[in-house]
Amino acid sequence: MYSEKVMDHFRNPRNVGEIEDADGIGEVGNPKCGDIMKIYLKINDDEIIEDVKFETFGCGSAIASSSMATELIKGKNINDAVELSNKAVIEALGGLPPVKVHCSVLAEQAVKSALYDYAQKNHKTIKGLENYNPEEDEIHCH
Repeated sequence: MYSEKVMDHFRNPRNVGEIEDADGIGEVGNPKCGDIMKIYLKINDDEIIEDVKFETFGCGSAIASSSMATELIKGKNINDAVELSNKAVIEALGGLPPVKVHCSVLAEQAVKSALYDYAQKNHKTIKGLENYNPEEDEIHCH
């Protein structure tokens, strides 16, 4: 049912924890299904994501999706990181069951939310987030 990659990222999640002086923090979730993700970003002067950590309360797929999302954006420029899609997370994990796809969507939205927070704090515009509204992020669980 779950790929080896999903199981690996669930059993050995990467980048778990909190960044005390994070440059951007994004928290998304749906209390109805119990999945809540928080992403912390440390961004240098060249707008490169130097460090990224996550805290996730949820199922194995939510933890694996968070872990993979952090791996996919670490070391990237913020303008590249904003393009992370839930499909990229699913592909990198080797697939997710249809009822767990919302976990990858949550990971994508947590990254975007953290980048938006960074942009707001630093009076910057990130291409692709010009019309972003974190209040509109709603996850539909199965």
